[in-house]
Amino acid sequence: MFSTPLLSPDNTWALMAITCGWAAFSIYAEQTWAWASKMSGAIVALLGALILTNVGIIPTNCVFFDDIVWGYVVPMAIPLLLLSCDIRKIGREAGKILVVFFFGAIGTTLGALLGFQLLGDKVPNLAGVAAMMTGSYIGGTVNFAAMASAFEVPGETTSAAVVADNLLMTLYFFVLIAIPSIKFFRNKFTHPHMDEVESQGVSEEAKTQAAAFWGKKPISLCDIAINLAISVIVVWSSTEIAGFISAAFPTNQGSVVNDVIGGLFGNKYLIITTISMIIATIFSKPLEKLGGSQEIGTYLIYLFFFVIGAPASIKAIFLNAPLLLVFCAIMVAVNMLFCFIFGKIFKFDLEDCILASNANIGGPTTAVAMAISKGWIKLVGPIMLVGTLGYVIGTYFGTFVGNFLGA
Repeated sequence: MFSTPLLSPDNTWALMAITCGWAAFSIYAEQTWAWASKMSGAIVALLGALILTNVGIIPTNCVFFDDIVWGYVVPMAIPLLLLSCDIRKIGREAGKILVVFFFGAIGTTLGALLGFQLLGDKVPNLAGVAAMMTGSYIGGTVNFAAMASAFEVPGETTSAAVVADNLLMTLYFFVLIAIPSIKFFRNKFTHPHMDEVESQGVSEEAKTQAAAFWGKKPISLCDIAINLAISVIVVWSSTEIAGFISAAFPTNQGSVVNDVIGGLFGNKYLIITTISMIIATIFSKPLEKLGGSQEIGTYLIYLFFFVIGAPASIKAIFLNAPLLLVFCAIMVAVNMLFCFIFGKIFKFDLEDCILASNANIGGPTTAVAMAISKGWIKLVGPIMLVGTLGYVIGTYFGTFVGNFLGA
């Protein structure tokens, strides 16, 4: 491995070319070759970034990955993917995923306590790390940062935890995306969304299931223009609204009211989701005639798949924090057990369990990406809504763990 990457973090055009090129290859591979279709284009994209990072070709972090893709590409993808989500049709699915999500949150918390019990005397500042990771594995980066600040976790420990989190999330995404292909899970759970996708079959023209699902459709220049206009306007207005609410109700100030209102409605992803689904519900008939929203949104998500794999530096984790990776793995394993065991007890679908656990560990954006990659379009809206609630409750669960462990 190289100490410095071949491409510098500020070589934005080169990094954009590699990201867009590999995303295109991933989509092409999934729709052309059986092995890639079984693996899924999402895994092809992730593996590409993982390999390029760990052989020293691309950096783990850069402006293009962190600011452009995370800051602009992902928010723009969400409205496009939600334009088919009529609120009147998603209530039941959102309720089912919400129940599994809360069981997963309990599993995350118990996993943190178990991991501390096993490794507390071997890893410095583990109580603070447990608080950070509980917040992160129920909410997201915002909760992680809040817990790091609240419990004054040292900078070097925080950095090591970020590395462990990035690598483990990538590995866990591989696991979750592979589960629908595993016979054990297919036999133990109902899976109506998988069945719906598979029922389309594979024609002679379509070489794989993915090719059949994403068959050629008429998309006009006007369709593209309207899609992008809606997306940008929704993201812009949501960012302004969320910024105003965040300023009016600052969080982590000791006020429960501020934490709930600011944490929930000050989150731009929740506002984006809400506005997008209101538009999809009010204008459902004209939007049915609008072509290209799913295709454009999905392509943007494939850029995100590549970026997810980039921060997973295997060298960094083994040099700096191997036991932190073990600790995070314990938390993820317990979360997974809770989601799938209680999902089975309450007879929820396999897709609900997968997406709820994904939303816990990786946040709503990666859960949406998972749903899109599998063709579970009807679950995009519900998982985005449920996952966003994690940002509100993550800080409370993290605070409980930190105080309980004496951080």
